[in-house]
Amino acid sequence: MENSALIIVDVQNDFCEGGSLSVQNASKIIPQINKVRKHFKNVIFTQDWHPKNHISFKTNHPNYKQLSQLEQLNLWPVHCVQNSYGAQLHKDIQIRNGDHFILKGKNSKYDSYSGFGCKEDKTNLHEILKTLKVNTIYVGGLSFDYCVLFTALDAIKLGYKVNVLRDCTQAIDPENAKTKMDSYFQEIRRQDSSILENSLQILTSYEVEE
Repeated sequence: MENSALIIVDVQNDFCEGGSLSVQNASKIIPQINKVRKHFKNVIFTQDWHPKNHISFKTNHPNYKQLSQLEQLNLWPVHCVQNSYGAQLHKDIQIRNGDHFILKGKNSKYDSYSGFGCKEDKTNLHEILKTLKVNTIYVGGLSFDYCVLFTALDAIKLGYKVNVLRDCTQAIDPENAKTKMDSYFQEIRRQDSSILENSLQILTSYEVEE
């Protein structure tokens, strides 16, 4: 897996059981992530790393009830505040020397689900992948229908081949997560005809080969 990387998205305490924005059965993916990482030389963790006044927090919008339904959908309980317990990676996730860490959502004015950040607040994930000479990424973590999804989509737009490890991720809305991913993927293919159908694959960790 010399030119591949495993990106583990936001397996943080606030997204796991007992957290302020917990994903159902989140901790069940951790053993699978720990097993599959042995196949990878390059492992990258992303973490939400928000200031207390972050734009995505409901509590920072006194007019929340007056907002449109669409605007409300992108606002959340306070989560992953910088240097808090909730922002820490889950204690059972294996971390090794040489792993890379990406902190995202640090700017209070901008929100992005993607590990690559957004236009106004980019992370250095793309630069790390280029330095490591990576052309294929494998993605797991939390959650499948938000941060994993948008990390995968941004990677495809940047020219990477992407494999989402379905048994290494959980969704906020499990019933509709796969349909959501398919819909977004087809839309970016419609916008850019150079993106191939096989740019995105959904696999299990058991299909990862050394």
